[in-house]
Amino acid sequence: MGDGIRSNGKIRVIINALHAKSGGGVTYLRNILAPLVKAEDLEFHLFLHVDQYELFGEPPEGIRLHLLDFRATFLRLLAWEQIALPVLAHEMGADVTFSPANYGPLLAPNPVIVLRNSLAVVQRERRMAKRLYWVGLALATMVSLLGCRRAVAVSDYARKALGFGLPGWFGRKIEVIHHGVDVRFTPDPSVRRVPGKLLAVSDVYVQKNLHTLIAALPAIRAVYPEVRLVVAGRLVDAEYHGELMEVIRRHGLEDAVEFLGGVSPSRLVELYRCCSLFVFPSTVETFGNPLVEAMACGAPVLCSNIAAMPEVAGDGVQYFAPLDVDAMAQRVITLLGDEAARDDLGRRGLARAGNFSWDITAKRTADLLREAAR
Repeated sequence: MGDGIRSNGKIRVIINALHAKSGGGVTYLRNILAPLVKAEDLEFHLFLHVDQYELFGEPPEGIRLHLLDFRATFLRLLAWEQIALPVLAHEMGADVTFSPANYGPLLAPNPVIVLRNSLAVVQRERRMAKRLYWVGLALATMVSLLGCRRAVAVSDYARKALGFGLPGWFGRKIEVIHHGVDVRFTPDPSVRRVPGKLLAVSDVYVQKNLHTLIAALPAIRAVYPEVRLVVAGRLVDAEYHGELMEVIRRHGLEDAVEFLGGVSPSRLVELYRCCSLFVFPSTVETFGNPLVEAMACGAPVLCSNIAAMPEVAGDGVQYFAPLDVDAMAQRVITLLGDEAARDDLGRRGLARAGNFSWDITAKRTADLLREAAR
């Protein structure tokens, strides 16, 4: 894996990416690696399981890939991360161990974690096994915060929510560094927005609150019968997806809602560019990558007024209370009937998206890794 000898004088950074398997974790890692390599005084070693290779492929030039090949059960992954990785890191002479997840190896050199998974999910989750998982994640997050050298919070909301109300203990460790937005997400004035096309982008979990958006459709379609909702995101929670389908059948919306499943970034760009409105009804987010992507494509955006959404979207969107079906429906109806307001929202969102850059995210993260290595 490594010779333990650093002949180039660089700070050796291990990236423990074992937890980047879906959603924001994959988006974060895909986008930050290339600009991180620009830090010429840092040497990066990326650790992935072979099952993750299809998600990421070969890393950017300048990052050495280490593929792990063993049966990836939870206990095996935990044992490798907490026992084998620290031993390996010390053998390699690593200066920093960077885990883009809420927790990482406690005994590795100068651990740095990324606070990106909101623990408020446990309040929305109905399945006992998943509730236990989120309780376990909360405990692992607290222990990792106690043991880490530094931590990145992807928003100020995440810093407060994941700091366990103990700013004196954790405040100096945590640095707020927002995500960026992929440069592929840009507007295209030649693409015509499809009248009545609503777009939602998220994996299908209960906390994404798609049931409320679907429940608002009958009132919306009573005014604008041509309205259709397109949902782009993996069908992760089969039970919740079944509940959504029942709501759709109950309201006779079979022809009005389409689930695309997971789509490529290039397909996402097309969807953002052609929708009449992008609607983000999520109740639990520490950042909300789709918000920034939609704004960067010039889409008019409606979103929840809680969690990290106001911090991220600022004045670039219009807001609604996420659990109020009538309020959500009325917001959509009003905007669909006001082209000038939609155009204004698109311009404001595009300006807001200009505040987010993966180059800036990577530069600030590299600075934090240097600090952790001291």
